[in-house]
Parts: sequence; C-alpha cells; structure tokens
Amino acid sequence: MPALCLTGIAKSFGATRALRGVALEIAPGEVHAVIGENGAGKSTLMKILSGAHTADAGTMELGGQPYAPTDPHDARLKGVAMIYQELNLALHLSAQENILLGAESARAGWIDRRASRARARAALAQLGHESLDLDRPAGSFSIATQQIIEIARALLTNPRVLIMDEPTSSLTQADTERLFAAIGRLRAQGVSIIYISHFLEECRRIADRFTVLKDGETVGTGEMKAASLDHIVTLMTGREVKDLYPRSAHALGGVVVEARAVASVPRLKRAVLQVRAGEIFGLAGLIGAGRTDLLRAMFALDALEAGEVVIVGAANRRATPRRRWAQGVGFLSENRKEEGLMLSQSIADNLTLTKPEAFGRFGWISARRQRAAADRWIAELRIKCREAAQTIGQLSGGNQQKVAIARLLEHPARIFLLDEPTRGIDVGSKAQIYELIGRLAAGGKAVVIVSSYLPELLGLCDTIGVMCRGELTAIRPRAEWTEAEIMRAATGSAANQSDE
Repeated sequence: MPALCLTGIAKSFGATRALRGVALEIAPGEVHAVIGENGAGKSTLMKILSGAHTADAGTMELGGQPYAPTDPHDARLKGVAMIYQELNLALHLSAQENILLGAESARAGWIDRRASRARARAALAQLGHESLDLDRPAGSFSIATQQIIEIARALLTNPRVLIMDEPTSSLTQADTERLFAAIGRLRAQGVSIIYISHFLEECRRIADRFTVLKDGETVGTGEMKAASLDHIVTLMTGREVKDLYPRSAHALGGVVVEARAVASVPRLKRAVLQVRAGEIFGLAGLIGAGRTDLLRAMFALDALEAGEVVIVGAANRRATPRRRWAQGVGFLSENRKEEGLMLSQSIADNLTLTKPEAFGRFGWISARRQRAAADRWIAELRIKCREAAQTIGQLSGGNQQKVAIARLLEHPARIFLLDEPTRGIDVGSKAQIYELIGRLAAGGKAVVIVSSYLPELLGLCDTIGVMCRGELTAIRPRAEWTEAEIMRAATGSAANQSDE
C-alpha cells in the first residue's frame, strides 16, 4: 500500500491554473524527488499536501485513508510535515523555543522544560548537531544553522511523510552529508520523504524515484537510477539543454575594481583582489569563510576595519551603497527575502527601485514608463508572472531572483557583485542566467560571483579565488583549478600540505 497517493490534483488562483490533474505516488520509506522548473507547480502541490492550500479537485490518501488537512497544524497531527525553502523561524526566540514551538512537553498544564530540552536535543542529534547552543537566539546563527533548526523542528513530530523543499540550499557540504545521513535513518524507519531540489546531481544521489512537473502537470516519473540527467532536464524544460555553461568570447580589459587588504568585522581579515573589465571572477569557499563579507565590504554595506576598495581608480573609505550605485556597481544579496526585494511591492517597483528619477519628473513617477521597463525585462528574462503590477511576493523564488538581477541590468551597472545568483533556480533558468552573465562579460562588464556550487564556478569563470577563515588565500585562472583543489584550499588543507 502506498504511503501517499495523489490523483487528479488541480488548483487555480483566479485565471492562473497552477496545477492541472497532478498524480503522485510514494511508497513507505521511499525518498521521492519532485523536480521541475520554477513555476512548474511544485510549491503549490506541496502547500496542498501540507495543508496551507486546499485543492480545487482531486483526491489524496495517506496510508490508504482519505487525507484532506484543514491547515498545516492539522497536517502535522496527521503525519505530514514540511520544511520550506524560505525559513520560517521566530528569530528573536532561542533555538530550543523555535524547535519546540507549539509542541512543547507539558505536565499538569505547565511546560516540562527538562523533557522539552531533551526532545529538542534528540531532534538535533539526528542531524549531527547535538552540541548546538539551544539558548542562543535563532537570529544570531548563520543561515545554514537556521536551516538545521528548521529541519529539527519538523523531525520533532515524527512525521510519516516529510517534505523537504530545497533543504541544502544554505548548507555546507559537511551539513549536507549529515542531512543525507539523517534521511537514510528516516528512510530505514519507514518515513517517506518528498525531496525538492534544483541540484539534480543531489536528487540522483539521494532519491529512489522521481516525478517531473511542467506547467502544473505530471510529465514523467520513474526510477532515479534508470534515468539520465539529460532525460530529466528534457522533461523539465521541454527541450534539450546542450550546453549548461556557455562560454561567450570576451576580452579582458583594465582593472575596474580592486580590494586592497580589505578587512571588516566579524569575519573578513584580509582580502586582496583585482577584477578587470570583461572578467568573470568566482569566489569559492565554505559558508562563513568571508565570501559574502567581501562582497558586502566592496559594496559599502559593511564598514571597513582596514584597507580600501578602489572603483575605476577612485578610492573612498567613506563610501556608501548609494555612491556605489552611482559608480556603476550593482549588488545582488544572497538573502533576497530580507535584503534583495520588497516582497509586498510590485515587480515594476522592485525593478526600478534604484533609479526612480529616470521614470518621472518633479517627484512623480510615471507608472506607464515603469511598466514599459518592467515588461521589457519580463520578456527578456522570461519571468513567469501575470503582469508587471503583480506583487513580487506572489512569484516563485526563481522568478523573484530574475527580477532582482533585472534591477541591476536596468540601473545599469558595469560592475556586478552577485552573491549566490542561482540559488533556488531551476536548470532551465540557470542556463538563462549563465548565458546572461556571459553576455555581460562580452559587453565589457566585470562580474564577481560567490557560489557554493563548484561546477558553476568552474564552468563560468575566468578566474577563481578561494577564501578560507576570512582570507583570500589563492587566486588562479579557472583552468588551473579542480573541484578537489578548491575544496583543499577552502578547508586549509592546501596550505597544510605546502607547509609539510
């Protein structure tokens, strides 16, 4: 008997048909990858499963019994828990309070603190993080550790079906390995896991079977080991992606941005780099190594403790983000939800945010000119939306990311600082963004990319620098790097070997 069976699931939002008769079947103890481009319907389907949405049509069965949760709490009580890609933590509360929120152990109407703490510690132990400080506020941890707290909260309910939406998007390699080990233990216990990830290699490794969604419909399913990645990509996109990392011909010019012994609190100790016009410069390293800190310091978001940043020959220790925009520097944050976008505002407002004076006169903004600019980029980047006036918070994560990148292009920037630009982006959209980055370099723009996905850096970049413990330890042409060598440099192994 299947652990979970969905038949004919349909859902519409006004005139938009998000799901069109989706079918899905998962066996007990199975890891099932649900794959599809952004906007394919994955998130809507998972929200129906987790009780956040109600299906317009179709049936669901859990363990052979009808399943129709009224809300997420009801879904959890019935045995279905979901870990969302966008973290949902109360950042001012402690790690323990977040893990136990709504599920505290009680005795005679009073919270049993000792039992609650033991349960929180046991949930973390399943992920290899039993030593995590339970009393620290969740907001004081890194994004990766916050993800661990979120996963531990889901495990606390002992779910029959656990939905993981991009669970490794913010994890280090070590944390990813711990997560995979925890998935293995849950699988052995008979827990069924729905695994959503844009890292197809990751799905290939962890999943038993897969289902591909496209435009709200089920277009393919099968055994993961029997399917090639090319076949899955073709099902996802409706076309072959022959060259995921296109190499556009581009010449390197003079130095346009330079960091001179830059340091900032708390992680960045000393960074020296030069980036030339037309160059794609990749920054590798473990999470917390200082990659994001360097980009934020270059964009003047974080104050410099030492050193200076030079933009086209001009140094200014008292620079501000506004001045950086004026100098033609654009910054894409890794945290689009809190720093990159105004989720309650329209696509047009987000896209034109950094140069409102170009869309009006005498303090008034021309909505018509805003819409025209937004429509141009919606078509250029194939952003899936109803219209430019649509609230950006209603878009999928990948389409939100495209709008954030379009803002840099509309500004227009000549130096692009991109922090994890393809995180949460599907394969088809990644190929578009890679092609776009190549066009920027061919047009003489300088691009600095932070990425935790090493094939991306090796496929795209002209030069790669590796950060380790707050220092930029090695900078070499792309051809001189391999994934193994990058990891050795990122963990300090290369330095240790050279010392020996």
